[in-house]
Amino acid sequence: MELYNSIIEKIDGLIGDSVQPKRYEYNPAKCWEDVGGNQLVMMKEAAYELGGDGKAAVSYACVTSGDYVDKDEILVYGKDLGEINGSVPFARIAVIKVGDLRGEGEEDTETLFRAIQDIDFVKYHVYPKGYMIRSSSDSHREQVRVSKEAVRKGINFEEVGNSYISQFKKNPDVKAVRMIFITCDGPDFAEMKKDARKVRDITKTLSKILEGMSTDCHTCSLKDICDEVEGLKELHFGKEKKEFKG
Repeated sequence: MELYNSIIEKIDGLIGDSVQPKRYEYNPAKCWEDVGGNQLVMMKEAAYELGGDGKAAVSYACVTSGDYVDKDEILVYGKDLGEINGSVPFARIAVIKVGDLRGEGEEDTETLFRAIQDIDFVKYHVYPKGYMIRSSSDSHREQVRVSKEAVRKGINFEEVGNSYISQFKKNPDVKAVRMIFITCDGPDFAEMKKDARKVRDITKTLSKILEGMSTDCHTCSLKDICDEVEGLKELHFGKEKKEFKG
């Protein structure tokens, strides 16, 4: 499962080396309290917003079967939640290693797409108390309003990251997760947003392949992304060949 590898390979370069990350190993016993559903943090209750006041904010997740992630870990670039006292730029990036998502000896488009969907839906099932997430799939923004109470109680990215990883690992296909949180100036947020859009386009193309999109590349609206991402065309024409044989 290598469709997102070119995006994964860019992440370190986009972050840069001006800030060294704090690293935490995954510990399922150290998850921040989860409220189990949507919550409302009013402005008067908020300590600050990640990505607020027009600051950059982006989020995306990349799935791979490659050797980019060898263990569950949380990386924090910039200030942690207890150190922030105003709006800051924000990025949350997940790199997720999965097992073999193949059927009958070749990568199966439907199996692949369903697995990616299930993994992506995790972001809608994490509700850290006092950490109100507002996301837009169209703009790839993810803003977070953090409550004063949560800050007083010691909320931090290690425990929020553990909450995300814990949810991801409920999926048996997930082998390891690297959660990256960024709150500092310097990283290339504009390029990260482009990569978030590319992640969406790759997943959208998989969906279209399942719907039986045309194999006439000259008339296809998704030709550019197929040309750019190694493996998409093979999945597309491989599916058509399998259906024809059937």
